[in-house]
Amino acid sequence: MAESGRVRFKSNYAVSRKIEPFYKGGKIQISRDGSHMFCTCGTQLNVLDIETGAVTQSIEQDDQEEITSFALSPDDEILVTGSRALLLKQWDWRENKCSRTWKAIHTAPVASMTFDPTSTLLATGGCDSTVKIWDVLKQYCTHNLKGSSGVVHIVEFHPDISLLQLFSSSMDYKIRIWDLSSSRCLVALETHYSAVTSLSFTADGATLLSSGRDKVCTVWDLKTLKPKRTIPVYESVEAAVVLPESKTSRAPGVQSRGLHFITAGSKGILRIWDPGTAVCVYTQTLPYCLPKTAEEDASEHSLTHCLLVPTRNEIATVTVGHNVLLYDLQTLHLKKQFAGYSEEVLDVKFLGTEDSYIVVATNSPQLKVFELATSNCQILHGHTETVLAVDVFRKGTKFASCAKDRSVRIWRMDKSGQVTCVAVGSGHAHGVGTLACSRLKEAFIVSGSQDCTVKIWKLPGTLLSKDRGDRSLTPKVLHAHVTEKCHDKTFEGHDASVLKVVFVSRGTQLLTSGSDGLLKLWTIKTNECVKTLDVHEDKVWGLHSNRQDDAIVTGSSDSSIVLWKDVTETELAEAQGKQEELIEKKQELANLLHEKQYVRALRLALSLDQPHTALTVIKAILQETHGEEKLEETMLKLRQDQKESLLKYSTTWNTNSRNCHEAQAVIGILLRHEAPETLLQYNGIKTAVEVLVPYTERHLQRMGRLLQGSMFLDFMWQNMKLSDASAVWDGQKQPEQSQPPPS
Repeated sequence: MAESGRVRFKSNYAVSRKIEPFYKGGKIQISRDGSHMFCTCGTQLNVLDIETGAVTQSIEQDDQEEITSFALSPDDEILVTGSRALLLKQWDWRENKCSRTWKAIHTAPVASMTFDPTSTLLATGGCDSTVKIWDVLKQYCTHNLKGSSGVVHIVEFHPDISLLQLFSSSMDYKIRIWDLSSSRCLVALETHYSAVTSLSFTADGATLLSSGRDKVCTVWDLKTLKPKRTIPVYESVEAAVVLPESKTSRAPGVQSRGLHFITAGSKGILRIWDPGTAVCVYTQTLPYCLPKTAEEDASEHSLTHCLLVPTRNEIATVTVGHNVLLYDLQTLHLKKQFAGYSEEVLDVKFLGTEDSYIVVATNSPQLKVFELATSNCQILHGHTETVLAVDVFRKGTKFASCAKDRSVRIWRMDKSGQVTCVAVGSGHAHGVGTLACSRLKEAFIVSGSQDCTVKIWKLPGTLLSKDRGDRSLTPKVLHAHVTEKCHDKTFEGHDASVLKVVFVSRGTQLLTSGSDGLLKLWTIKTNECVKTLDVHEDKVWGLHSNRQDDAIVTGSSDSSIVLWKDVTETELAEAQGKQEELIEKKQELANLLHEKQYVRALRLALSLDQPHTALTVIKAILQETHGEEKLEETMLKLRQDQKESLLKYSTTWNTNSRNCHEAQAVIGILLRHEAPETLLQYNGIKTAVEVLVPYTERHLQRMGRLLQGSMFLDFMWQNMKLSDASAVWDGQKQPEQSQPPPS
């Protein structure tokens, strides 16, 4: 660990977690035990752990086609998906394995499907106006029901399987009841004047509740096949669910026993109705105000789906913004929220005293606060147009936001993690694009707008008081104390524009994000880019570092939020450990060579994956007496993968004339002792042969020229020796003849 007074430069960040879209609309289903939620996201079907908020399985079809419908059996064992490729697939979803694939027989994609209560029959409603029944155990189609008009978007089995009845609805606004014993339509129920959106049965199966976009719900007597009551609900209903009767607890507003149902629709709230009196007995209250203008204006708050979760005693709803909300069935109080899709992430900051939350500004008027431990998401309503930036005060319990609606807002998080708006300020002439909170004290914020002005907003003294968790207070009004004219400034450095800059390492380094999707780590003193991180696929608008300076969070236009951790210390420790291990192995190798334990030495060199070290060992072996025989004995004791490595190294050594002798020695041993069939099984043998042949021919030609040159030199030398010998002989004889005789 570095000393407290010493600044250690960072060298790298690694991705520790990603928060990505897992739901982009359509049906959701929750398992019978209430532990997992199933939802579609394009070509994938994601399985979400409700407790942790993590995607445990991501099921994707091989054909890469978009999943149009799916169904989970009541016993949670069988999952079936249908895609635009007109195929049905049966999955073991816990193992993420496809156990069976068959053609749907439909001539158009499957729009809806459901299982019967016994988990043996599967009904599919297609865009081709037909309904088909499948026996998933015996694996064949049992019924082909024709007569619907348009897309069959609802199929439901009667809860009493002995009746063998199937209910369906299509775009002709009729509810058809099919008798499966005769494969004919018993009756077509007609009361709705718009698309039927849901069918729900009572526990005894004697009553059916239907809802539609014509703003009415109808209660049907299934014995007489006549409507009992038509209830106007004054909103376009997307789902209506019959509430279960309980002796111990009741839903809010329910005063008597009998049939009650809950509706979810365009108003964005849950309402409980008594069909006997056609009166709404309870209307859900939300922590924010819905628009009171035309219904279309409230479309961003509309609910698109609703279903009961009996084992958790909860009710789940889906908003038009792809958010999944879980409410307590007895109080309709919010228990959990999951953000399925975040669109473009424009800004992101760490939040909380322990940086255990992140606040995210997406391409919408709502802010999202994620709890990192559980992925629980709070949706914060307040701004009326897209939120552009957020910033957090030093203590982490308050933060500010600004938006295109020309306002700034102050938010506060209580000890339980709930966030409320405590102050609002207006005064800019155009959208507010950036803001910053005071760092030393929670005293003021500074905002910058497209009107080319900077405003300083002082926080009222009441906001600085100790948080008591009171969420009912009306937000305070902020007033700008200073307004200054300013100029625009453009940052450059990436291949594209720089969007965010933060200081790290006590101000000695910079982290920047750009519209090229890259993060760059810079050292200010040397002006050097230390690391470039490439994970996002689009502009990185949000970038923030936590107070401990060991983690960052980024948000991008690719709808993903990425959490990064500082891995500098880890990488340094790993590099140091590898260096120490390498030194130890090199010392061990030197000892083995000294002791002439060539087999162990060569195996160690191969395990280090160091061709030069292996070459050194082979040269040492060849320098011994009978070196080629010792090399042959050593190589015969190697495994096949080690021989493959030697062949790979020899291919490289053979390209250099200084090492070609060792390479040829290795190749020769392999050719002599390995059968051709075995050599053909070596990895990369084709490439090795293609490289070895031309260089070997070149070495052979060079050696041939060298041999010819040496023979010519030897011939010249022999001739020179003969000439010198005769000259010396003649020189020795001549003096003897010229000597005078002795006197």
